[in-house]
This record gives sequence, C-alpha cells and structure tokens, in this order.
Amino acid sequence: MWKIVFPALGMIAVTYALARLSFGLFLPNISDSLGLSESEGGIVGSTAYVSYSLALLISSFLIERAGQYKVNLIAGMTAVLGLLGIAASQSFLHLVISMLVAGLGSGLASPALSQMAQHTLSNKELDQGNTWINSGTSVGVILTGPVVLLFTEHWRLSYYFFAFIAVIVWIWNYLVIPSDQDRKSSAHSHTKWLSAINKAKFLIAASLVIGISSSIYWTFSRSFITSEYGFTTNESVFFWIILGIAGILGGFAGGFIQRLGLARSYRLLLVVMLISILLLTVPNQVTVYISAGLFGSTYIFLTGLFIVWATRIFSILPALGVSLSFLALGIGQSLGSLIAGSTIEMISYSFSFTLFAGLGIIALFIPAQQK
Repeated sequence: MWKIVFPALGMIAVTYALARLSFGLFLPNISDSLGLSESEGGIVGSTAYVSYSLALLISSFLIERAGQYKVNLIAGMTAVLGLLGIAASQSFLHLVISMLVAGLGSGLASPALSQMAQHTLSNKELDQGNTWINSGTSVGVILTGPVVLLFTEHWRLSYYFFAFIAVIVWIWNYLVIPSDQDRKSSAHSHTKWLSAINKAKFLIAASLVIGISSSIYWTFSRSFITSEYGFTTNESVFFWIILGIAGILGGFAGGFIQRLGLARSYRLLLVVMLISILLLTVPNQVTVYISAGLFGSTYIFLTGLFIVWATRIFSILPALGVSLSFLALGIGQSLGSLIAGSTIEMISYSFSFTLFAGLGIIALFIPAQQK
C-alpha cells in the first residue's frame, strides 16, 4: 500500500499546499510587494478556489476519457506552471492568472488518485489509503513553514523552490503510480452523472457549508495574527507549522471512522473545527496555537471523511463522488474567501472569523447519509 500512498501523498502536498494553500502564508509579503488590498487578496485567494472547482467539474470526464494516470500527471504539471507564474508575478492581474493555473492541479489530483486507490488497494486498505493520501495537504503545509523562515522576505524564491519540488514529485508519480486498469465505459459514467447529485445531496451540502466556513482560516489566519496580534514572522510561521503537523493526524481518519462511525465522526469533528475558528479571535498566543492544532487536524479529518463518504456512495466510480464533494467544498471556499476579504476590510478580523464559525453550525443539521 505504502508504495502507492507515498507518491500520491506527495502529489496532494504539491497541488494543495504548495500550489494553492501556501498563498495564505505568503499573503502579507505578497501584498506588500504588489500593493494588494485586503479585498484584492481575497479575490486572488478565491481565484484559486474557482479554478479548483472548474477542474473538479471536468475531472470525471477527463478520467473517463484519458484515465486517472494521465489526469494525475496533468494535475502535477499545472501546479508546476502555476508556481512558476506566481514567482514571476509583477501585478495583480499576473498573480490572478497564475493562481488560476495553480489551482487546477488540486481539482484534478484528488478524483484521479481516489480512482487509482479504488483500483489498486484492497477493501481493507481503501479507507486508510485514501485518508493518508489526503493528509498530503498537511505535509505540504509543514514544508512551507521552514521555507518562510529561511526566505522571509523572498517569497518569489520560495515559489521557485516549490516549483522545483513539484517537478520532483511529478517524476516520482510518473515512475511509480500504476497505469490505468479496468476503466469504465463512458455510457456507464454518464448514467452515474444523471443521478449523482440526488444520490449525494447531503454530502454536497455538507461540503459546501464547511467550504465556506473554513475558507477564512486558510486565506486570512496568518494575516489576522500578524496584523491584529502583532505576531512576528517566526511566531506566525510556527503557527502555520503547528497547523500542518496537526493535519497529519488526518491520516488516521480511516481507522477513526471505522471505529466511531461516519455520522458521529462527522459531527464531532465539525464541532471541534468550528471551535478552532472561534478560538482565533481570542488574543492570546497559547490559544492561537491551540486553534491552529485543532483546525489543522479536524479540517484534514473532515476532507478525508468526505472521500470515505463519497467512496461508499459511489463504490464503482469514486472519482465522481469525490469530484462532487470537493467541487462543493471548492465553491464554498471560493465564495467564502471573497466574502471574508470584504467583511474584514469593512468591519474587522474578529467579527469575520466569528461570523464564519457561526455559519458552519448549519452543517451540523445535515445528515451523514451514505446510501
């Protein structure tokens, strides 16, 4: 299992953390260099989520036509090109276009790798394999922390370094990930699409709400603690590293779900995630670090839970279920990031984080139905 999981985990680390989520970590320095306002920062962040959503929308079609192996490699290549574009950005427009390209990879990689796992892992290994692959986001988040410490004022150099790592991971996946097996016919895929939204309506709704609620944390948490609480660069990077280290616990989500059940796991993790968002409004360093640990672990747990949930609904074509779930998550994060930038600029950070934690309560009333 691990021979497959490790390179796949690396691809998730590159496409999610390095190519998309790292923007939140570098936002203060990028804003200073390019003269971005809070709302413009929100627009750039939402652009990555928009392209992520568009990629998810077409991912099942691409997997059906080209196969998960090729789609996974395409995902890695968009991450490389997007990272290079971000590093070279000289204006707001250039940055928006680069983030648009960078965001595509994550939307293609998750469905492709979930389909790959379905074809290569045993039923016993499937839940754990999927959740460990999903925890790659946290591995990437951990990597970005030391890079910021080493290149505090050199975000362009950092992104060139990320692009280099992305190339290495792409080669690793090219050599190790197995080629496609037993792809289904397009007719079968089309039949699935016709009933998919109704079949996964609760999964889609939960993903959408949690996407909205979590978006503010990924995009604006570091800006919040540096501008409002006066955290130094080292302190804010330590915050980010804690977030990433805690997220690795999400790799255990498969076993956690098997023991506690999907519905109970979903509600418990959601409550803790909302508490973590609210805790960031408490101006205390220890509380802020606790918030990072709780958010990092529960967010990755929840996204891993969505993959397990989707796989159980769509056992033959899991890429379809993952695409729908993560599409809703991406749409929610796109809208949330855009709204958060405006509310922060018009009102305050504390109000906005409290508001987004409150919005997440809606997801508690969505049933975790698997059939």
